[in-house]
Amino acid sequence: MSEQAEIAAAEVFNSPKRNSLLEVLWVSTRLGLTSFGGPIAHLGYFHEEYVRRRKWIDEQSYADLVALCQFLPGPASSQVGIAIGIARARLLGGLTAWLGFTIPSALALVAFAFGIGAFASTADAGWLHGLKVVAVAVVAQAVWGMARSLCPDRERATIAILASLVTLAWQSAIGQLLSIAIAGIVGLIIFPGTASSSLSHMRFPIGKKTGTAAWIIFFVLLLGLPLLRQLWPSHALEVFDSFFRVGSLVFGGGHVVLPLLQSEVVNPGWVTNEQFVAGYGAAQAVPGPLFTFSAYLGAVMGTAPNGFSGAFLTLVAIFLPSFLLIAGALPFWDLLRSVPVFQSVLKGINAAVVGLLLTALYKPVWTSAIYSPADFGLGLVAFGLLMFWKCPPWLVVVLTAIGGELIARLL
Repeated sequence: MSEQAEIAAAEVFNSPKRNSLLEVLWVSTRLGLTSFGGPIAHLGYFHEEYVRRRKWIDEQSYADLVALCQFLPGPASSQVGIAIGIARARLLGGLTAWLGFTIPSALALVAFAFGIGAFASTADAGWLHGLKVVAVAVVAQAVWGMARSLCPDRERATIAILASLVTLAWQSAIGQLLSIAIAGIVGLIIFPGTASSSLSHMRFPIGKKTGTAAWIIFFVLLLGLPLLRQLWPSHALEVFDSFFRVGSLVFGGGHVVLPLLQSEVVNPGWVTNEQFVAGYGAAQAVPGPLFTFSAYLGAVMGTAPNGFSGAFLTLVAIFLPSFLLIAGALPFWDLLRSVPVFQSVLKGINAAVVGLLLTALYKPVWTSAIYSPADFGLGLVAFGLLMFWKCPPWLVVVLTAIGGELIARLL
């Protein structure tokens, strides 16, 4: 196929259809309702839905996106979902993908903040444990699929194993970033920098001017909001600045955000420590990104804005950096990954990403779910349903939750 034909095919593949926004909203909302298990498990759910089932994005582009979002601060899984939404239906598609994935858990946590949540007493519920078990199957499936594609030779398989060992020994965001950076250098050294016929032609409909504007807005807000809150004292501005800064500076996402959030809301007395801990417990029982914990914190604050307005303010503030960063990075990332030398770097980086997923499969996914032979058996059933029977993930989630509840009652 000629280069012109390949580019034309890529443009057709990426052109949004008339009903793309509704389709993105439907799929992302379903993921938002069923994606339990934390950010790494979310990447597994995304891989199954977007890559394997719907083929909205190819394997190589998905791996590149995961690698990019590991480098950026903020919730990596949410950023991957936003980028896929952008690829499917432009910038509005990214917003729609975020809404679908985020709103279900945000609404559940706001409901809990108003005292309607039944999650406070479910820490040891069998169905909740079943949701942790199904995350093992989902991540295992993602590791298997991505390893077959991204680690097809012994060199890349070795990089993946070494990256997994490093992150096991150094379990922090810095350890992850270091593994990815070293793997990129190794890839540059051992893989030839030649153009690849299998190079993905996925294109993201964001121009360089738009990307540059997104970076400028990001840094203006990051540097300007602290100054503005000093010149114009306002509780709403203070809250927005605090949550925007947390969303801008947290690498690794997920549970890494908790200590920063705690210092931002508990120390100044906006939220009591008891309220913070109770909300964190509730956040474990809902699907979707852990960053929606911010909606709960905004709702329970003692000083206005609180309630629904506070939840909206904090939710927008903590996720806004993700939009700006991903919109700013995609145009230049798209250019970089088409350079032959950078393809060598990406081969090493993508192998390291498989290693990171492998580490996460063990800890925290496996260690928080598999306690007994019954748990292992339930996980095997879920894995078989996903891998060999090709059952949709939402159905496997429901069946495994029921299985977890039965095990808790019978054993």
